[in-house]
Amino acid sequence: MRFRRAQPRQRARQYLCGLVSGLDRKNGWTLAEQAGDVSPDGMQRLLRWADRDVDAVRDDVRDYVVEHLGDPQGVLIVDDTGFLKKGIRSR
Repeated sequence: MRFRRAQPRQRARQYLCGLVSGLDRKNGWTLAEQAGDVSPDGMQRLLRWADRDVDAVRDDVRDYVVEHLGDPQGVLIVDDTGFLKKGIRSR
């Protein structure tokens, strides 16, 4: 069990479903709205304070990716495709 309480487990599932959804923008507000919440507070609590086994969650994600997306001939390329921040607010 990666999360000790049921509520964070449910919210983590909603968070991941939002990340793999077809949302154009994925941020706290849009992920919360996708989950049916009126604010991002619950998602922020999950990420900041939920009691979880971080190493086990990481291993679960790695195992899932290897099993479902992996290819023996595949190559992983890490590329930060973010955008430069201009001014004091991101757009």
